[in-house]
Amino acid sequence: MSLCLFLLWLVTIPLLAYSQSNPRGYLLNCGAGPSPGNDVTVGSLKYITDEGFISVGNTSTIKQDGLVPILTTLRYFPNKSARKYCYAIPVIKGGKYLVRTTYYYGGFDGGKEPPVFDQIVEGTKWSVVNTTEDHANGMSSYYEIVVQAKGKALSVCLARNNMTASDSSPFISALEMEYMDDSVYNATDFNKYALTTVARSSFGDDGDIIGFPDDKFNRFWQPYKDQNPVVTSKYNVTPSDFWNIPPAKIFQNSVTSSRGKPLQIKWPAGSLPSASYYIALYFQDNRNPSPHSWRVFNVSVNDKNFYANVNVSTRGLTVYAPQWPLSGQTQIVLTSGQGIPVGPVINAGEIMQILPLGGVTVNRDVGAMNELRRHFDNPPPDWSGDPCLPRENSWTGVTCSHGKNYRVTALNLTGIGLSGSLAPNIANLTALRHIWFGGNKLSGNIPEMGSLKELQSLHLENNQLEGLIPQSLRKLPKLQEIFLQNNKVKGDVPHTPQDKKKNIQLKNDPDSGSQSPARM
Repeated sequence: MSLCLFLLWLVTIPLLAYSQSNPRGYLLNCGAGPSPGNDVTVGSLKYITDEGFISVGNTSTIKQDGLVPILTTLRYFPNKSARKYCYAIPVIKGGKYLVRTTYYYGGFDGGKEPPVFDQIVEGTKWSVVNTTEDHANGMSSYYEIVVQAKGKALSVCLARNNMTASDSSPFISALEMEYMDDSVYNATDFNKYALTTVARSSFGDDGDIIGFPDDKFNRFWQPYKDQNPVVTSKYNVTPSDFWNIPPAKIFQNSVTSSRGKPLQIKWPAGSLPSASYYIALYFQDNRNPSPHSWRVFNVSVNDKNFYANVNVSTRGLTVYAPQWPLSGQTQIVLTSGQGIPVGPVINAGEIMQILPLGGVTVNRDVGAMNELRRHFDNPPPDWSGDPCLPRENSWTGVTCSHGKNYRVTALNLTGIGLSGSLAPNIANLTALRHIWFGGNKLSGNIPEMGSLKELQSLHLENNQLEGLIPQSLRKLPKLQEIFLQNNKVKGDVPHTPQDKKKNIQLKNDPDSGSQSPARM
């Protein structure tokens, strides 16, 4: 589900900007070109370019009057063979981050409708990006998610799906990331779930979007005004008194009803898919404090009791549900208690869909695969992000086991023109059964692989490898195929009686071409 902003003369919300050396957060202007000459300022904030955070994709410029700078450039991904296109953002391992992606099509590819594609965060499919309706209405689209970083880099990826037209390319205009305090949304187990923003609104407000510096975490609070009466408060709240640390500005206005009349709000405006949601509601009494005039009411959501006897004061109050089922149109009803002299009041609300995470690839394997990628001069373009997840978007040539913890079990990059060397860290991929790198231009030594006890086949033939053949190969109990011919390696694999059952080819043979594995 996307959220939208009007784009021509877009409201410039001051957001927090960071340098590339600070893993607490980033504001990236996608497709702008090399830094620092192409960094841009919007209001009081500075966006840096996305160079250095991603190694694939092309850039384009949208020439349209009235656009803010971050919407005038974008990065797009025309390579149809790649399974995903990933940003890797430095983070604090285990930190909780708000991630926001922004999209403005602008007809950059000469088409009339924007492409539809997937976005992925930390190996979990986050949502489908469909900005068609927003584009038709002259608006950009943005998506938000709160997620925990698995390692020292957080991956945000785009990927084609079965709705992506063959003549179109996934694209992105801006990518923002903000580190969040431990207290924020702390009722959610971020080891198992992420939270995707459905709606975050300031009720009774028809002004600009509330953002930073009012919201220290760079969250957007959209104005939401209906037919209910609006009242204004004279009293300030202290954001740090609330665990979600909402901006004080959302308490300035509220909607209310008269004495004895329920307050009904249909919010958010759209229909929601059947799922579990995190709901937080914010209240403040706008009247002078009085011991003889309480504002107490009950809250129901879709005719189910949400919270009873909410007692609101000028200091403010929030109530929440960590998991609440919603489906279709949502209606919130506030009903005053018996004998209460005033009607109920509400200032703001958040609804976030609970997204189960798609699994975990073992950190040891992720680290080894990233090191392997760094040793290649020309790795496949989708070798970034999680190597195994989502399953349909694993790295090219990578096969993984499936279960609670994903492991890399096979590598097949036969005959793709790969150059560079083999990283010693390949020995950390202890679940590997097959290594097929034949028919490339790999150079350097063959690393020690004595820890690969599950390895069944090793194909390194027809490369430019040199040095001694590791003696540890003979100790691998399940290794049945060793193809090293047509390299510059020296030595031999010591023979044992069991070697008669193995297929070992070491000598140079001009007629021996690269082979692909029969099964992986």
